[in-house]
Amino acid sequence: MSPQPPQVDIVIPVHNEAHVLALHVRELDEYLREHAAFDYRITIADNASTDVTLAVARRLERELDAVRVLHLEQKGRGRALRAAWSSSEADVLAYMDVDLSTDLHAIGDLVGPLLAGRGDLAIGSRLSPGSRVTRSLRREAISRAYNILLRVSLQIGISDAQCGFKAGRREVIQALLGSVEDEEWFFDTELLHAARRAACSVREVPVRWVEDRDSRVRILATARADLRGIARLRRAEREPRRRLALPPLRIRSASH
Repeated sequence: MSPQPPQVDIVIPVHNEAHVLALHVRELDEYLREHAAFDYRITIADNASTDVTLAVARRLERELDAVRVLHLEQKGRGRALRAAWSSSEADVLAYMDVDLSTDLHAIGDLVGPLLAGRGDLAIGSRLSPGSRVTRSLRREAISRAYNILLRVSLQIGISDAQCGFKAGRREVIQALLGSVEDEEWFFDTELLHAARRAACSVREVPVRWVEDRDSRVRILATARADLRGIARLRRAEREPRRRLALPPLRIRSASH
């Protein structure tokens, strides 16, 4: 008899993160073991790392019962999330960045209502009332400008599309993936755009968030790619909208 899937699968997409991976995955696992009211799995999705990230991830998989590793030969955060979420059988699929910039105490607020069958998606927000954010003025200005652009150009009525802290019912996430083309950083925005077109409910969770000073995000290159993505989605707006038939979430009691 095969083991029962976890209730929540938290994916951590990584590329050349060997210097922080073990410390932060252990921290996350310890927090969940002590505080989570649900069965969980931590999936390290390594996308084409060229350092020893994969070796570190394999060691964690051997040492920690809740950890599994997925390796992709091609780079791309969106590609890693797509692969991990497509193959998961957990009730709720989530992801967070390896830097753990988002305070871990928000995990329960993110996934709890979804496990109770309330809502389709939940996203962390650094810009909604109640959030507490520590980051540079430059990053703050870029983030606010980007989200204003999304609201104006794509009518995505949320405050923060790019926070690396999201979750959704498995049936909903897997149904939406076929509508998402991007395999990089724009993946988040396109997923939310697909959710809006499918009339999914999206709940925002205020978070405490501290900027990672060692962030590998190339801001200008990412901004150019995002603008191309926005232009592509604006063209898609002229296509007929598709309403997804979203099945009810199968609720399982926690045994962790």
